[in-house]
Amino acid sequence: MGVFSEYLAGIDHPDHRDRAEEIFAWITDEFPNLETQIKWNTPMFTDHGTFIIGIDHAKHHMSFAPEPAAMTHFAEDIKQAGYSSTKGLFRIKWNEPVNYELLEKIIAFNIQDKADHTSFWRK
Repeated sequence: MGVFSEYLAGIDHPDHRDRAEEIFAWITDEFPNLETQIKWNTPMFTDHGTFIIGIDHAKHHMSFAPEPAAMTHFAEDIKQAGYSSTKGLFRIKWNEPVNYELLEKIIAFNIQDKADHTSFWRK
């Protein structure tokens, strides 16, 4: 996992660590052009220096933060998937299945929507 190795090693629960590694590997396989980074102690995927998605772990879930624009665009899909959410992120509980189709759509949306962005965050 390269950049994420130290982060993953810090996840105490082995099943949670394996799941996080599985999700990171899936994103890397599906979107090989994305760069991996740790910023603000959070694993992130970026494209040409602009933020695409950040993923973090907590005791009961993983948080996926694709920025509010993507959250607004996919609000109904996230709700239909059964995930709790805020303005800036959605949560997948450790015992819930990952909707990889939805995750793919969100990441692809951000890549396309931010293709001409030169800043890290949307303005």
